[in-house]
Amino acid sequence: MSPQPPGLPAAPPPGQPGPGQPGPGQPGPGQPGPGQPPPGYYPPPYGYPPRGTNLLAILALVFAFVFAPAAIVLGHIARRQIQQTGEDGDGLALAGMIVGYVFTGMLVLFCLGYAVFLVAFLGIFGAAGAAGAG
Repeated sequence: MSPQPPGLPAAPPPGQPGPGQPGPGQPGPGQPGPGQPPPGYYPPPYGYPPRGTNLLAILALVFAFVFAPAAIVLGHIARRQIQQTGEDGDGLALAGMIVGYVFTGMLVLFCLGYAVFLVAFLGIFGAAGAAGAG
């Protein structure tokens, strides 16, 4: 080994960090320590809970497939609450209302068709029975 000039620090042995460098297993400069979040990551601030989805909006969409008229009512109430509170779920409430209106309209048309069928069916047999009695 050649002698070093005076005033220069001795070189570290091979495999060892140089002066001012972190040792093995230690984070480098600007690196987070163990258990620390990565740089640039900030946890959500305290005092501001995340906005939740309006429960009536969820129920409006569910009831659209179970009992459609209830979905219409729940959807309107949910949208009013969402405008007041700023919660999420406006799309769910709107979808529940639309599906509720469509299914209610289909139910009304079915009931009208059934009523017309019954009147026509009973009218035919009522007229036949009256004609045969005379």
